[in-house]
Amino acid sequence: MASVNKSKYNPTKFTMQKTLIWDIPTRLFHWLIVASFLAQYATVEWLENKVQWHFYIGYFTLFLIVFRIIWGFVGTQHAKFSSFITGPRKVFNYIKTLFNRQSEPAIGHNPLGGWFVVVMLVLLAIQAVSGLFMTDDIFLDGPYRQLAGEETLALMNTLHHLAFDVLLYVIALHIGAVIFYSVYKKQKLVPAMVHGKKESATAGITDSRILRALIVALIAAAAVYVAIEVYPPAPQADEYYY
Repeated sequence: MASVNKSKYNPTKFTMQKTLIWDIPTRLFHWLIVASFLAQYATVEWLENKVQWHFYIGYFTLFLIVFRIIWGFVGTQHAKFSSFITGPRKVFNYIKTLFNRQSEPAIGHNPLGGWFVVVMLVLLAIQAVSGLFMTDDIFLDGPYRQLAGEETLALMNTLHHLAFDVLLYVIALHIGAVIFYSVYKKQKLVPAMVHGKKESATAGITDSRILRALIVALIAAAAVYVAIEVYPPAPQADEYYY
């Protein structure tokens, strides 16, 4: 009878298979946020007389953020905040294995990447909410501008631009991390965010829960509509006397 060389035997080697990890709503959110951020940058820095579109895209970004927050509680397994927001000990232990090429890949977000998601969501939310108080100083005002005093408007203006500047650094770190994992650790993160599958020895999700995602999207859209179109008072026209 042939003997098995136990020193070279890896039981997971034969059970690794591509399994669905990222649901369709999570993948759509990721790429729509990327597109929204680029479009917002373009409408301010590259395109002339497109500030109105900057406002519209900002509202869409706010919708995406509200959707992702809700989906973080009711979505599929690896989309939930509870699956990737960990304590400092797990983050520190993960950092110690960061440069180990043989370390086991995370099924969803790793402990460090999970906090990157949180930071990016917070920064995007700050920028989107503060944008509701912005103005182009000519024709367009955010829906909440007339409700705020000068100090609040100054604060919102600072937050809007500061969040954008910090986001640029965070995005640069994110891109750098993707390259690091692809080149150094041989973990292809971008394809997984396209087709949703990763190689794993554990079972993934069975479906993307599209119906639930549509309900969440409707709730998020309704919340943003109320916040932008219903709740703010109608702008008061200036009166001129001749």
